[in-house]
Amino acid sequence: MEENRIKIWIHKIKDTAVVLLHFLAVCSPLSLVCVITPELLAGETIGQWVWFGKAVLFSAGCIVAACLLQFFDGSSRKKMLSFSCFSACVSWSLILLGGIEAVWGLCQLYGFSASGHFRYALTGSFFNPGPYAGYLAMVLPICLHHYMQFGAWKWVNASLKLEKVAAGVVGVLILCVLPATMSRSAWVAAMIGCVWVIYMHRDRYKWNILWRRYKKRYISYGIGILFVLIVGGAGAFFLKPDSALGRLFLWKITCQAIIKYPWGCDKGFAFAYGEAQEAYFSQGDYAGWEERVAGSPEYAFNEYLELILTQGPVICIMLMVITLACLWAGIQFRRYGVCGAIIALLIFSFSSYPMHLPAFIVAYVCLLLACGIGDIIAKPVVLSACLIIWIGGFHGKWQREKDACRGWVNARMLYHAGAYAAANAAYDKLYPQLREKGTFLFEYGHSLHKAGFYNESNKYLDKALVYCADPMILNVIGKNYQALRCYHWAEELLLASVHRLPGRIYPYYLLAKLYADPEFLNREKFEEMKRIVLMKAPKIHSTAIEEMRREVEEIAKELEK
Repeated sequence: MEENRIKIWIHKIKDTAVVLLHFLAVCSPLSLVCVITPELLAGETIGQWVWFGKAVLFSAGCIVAACLLQFFDGSSRKKMLSFSCFSACVSWSLILLGGIEAVWGLCQLYGFSASGHFRYALTGSFFNPGPYAGYLAMVLPICLHHYMQFGAWKWVNASLKLEKVAAGVVGVLILCVLPATMSRSAWVAAMIGCVWVIYMHRDRYKWNILWRRYKKRYISYGIGILFVLIVGGAGAFFLKPDSALGRLFLWKITCQAIIKYPWGCDKGFAFAYGEAQEAYFSQGDYAGWEERVAGSPEYAFNEYLELILTQGPVICIMLMVITLACLWAGIQFRRYGVCGAIIALLIFSFSSYPMHLPAFIVAYVCLLLACGIGDIIAKPVVLSACLIIWIGGFHGKWQREKDACRGWVNARMLYHAGAYAAANAAYDKLYPQLREKGTFLFEYGHSLHKAGFYNESNKYLDKALVYCADPMILNVIGKNYQALRCYHWAEELLLASVHRLPGRIYPYYLLAKLYADPEFLNREKFEEMKRIVLMKAPKIHSTAIEEMRREVEEIAKELEK
């Protein structure tokens, strides 16, 4: 009798150890969301990818240990390779991490922790509140599902009550933080995801009876709710109108870029978008608000449009088919929380850029697997990922890039201090690892420009145009050509800068100086540029604008003499 009791306890301990190992195997790669790298430049995510490489190796070790425990326990080969609790591990990992992020945000709101961005009080572990709010919005439907799935409180046992309380507490914490992020995209995504979870948990029998009995009342309620939503949508628009108009304009230009590159642009989003915006403004037929809200974005703030522009419609359709197929499987397996999280992420992707951040990419893959297919292939997927990352050298590449980003911080200090010779030497060493970063290429090119190496500067600035749509790159190239006495090329580049962002005064100022150059003197064009510099209302007033205006007036006086 005592031996049987000991065997039962040993078996329970082994089962608990297997479940714990499975949870750690899932939670460790998802935990990259909490990784911050203050030693790197703000917004740099390479440190999270380095953590992911190490976490996948740890996950593989946990899976192998779990398989060995099941093997010595006499489990069948099929049971050893299956991952029956994968969906639960993903859900509870995200709930745990969402709770950590919510508490992190509350600490920032009350001044106990520093924000990730000096302009915002609330960012969690992210660089700004937009993606942070999107992550919380993705986790909230999972919390709601786990709170609702066990039914009434009195009918569940103690362990299920504990789960219900944990999910409810994290959900409340998220609801405390989410409104303060001021992210309308996340609010809409969270609302739709949670409404879908509530709808899937409805009692169909009672629903049908109540619908037949109170149909007219429910229709009137629906009309009232629709009116409230319309008013709320209008209020959300007027909360930050320029931000909303900026998104609309951004999507408009992205669609025009898609028309030019219908099968995808292999040079990337920034290059295609910069071309399209320059072509649009050069026509001159645009509204005043479009000039005001235009910018030089890194992302399309719509993952679907950006995917079509960069990879083509075929890849976009394939990914959507895979996502919808996983959602269908999740509904069949009644995994409504996971499906609600995917729906919230898909909605959020309409007006943000989550798929450019490692935390969302890894979470998205895990959520798709958690819909059902992960029970069968999750272990092989993790082991394969470990082999690909480590044998393929991805982890070493990420680590080298992270080290280079650390060196970039030091090189940038030299650059801002005006030690351009030392900065150029530092940038040259870092170039092989950072040659695909637009900001790095611009700094290197601008540093070479300041040092007087104009041809070399243009070499790197031309490459920067592929990765960055900022017209400041065109301005510096134009100044390089002017210094090389290639005045017509300088004029062409500066006019391109004007057309790319006509709301900025600086390129008009550079054109005024170009037309005042004795070797390229054009008084008529100078007067036109002078008038624009002096009369154009700046988007943000600064002392630099006043200095440019004074200098243009002094140049005009010199020309009159």
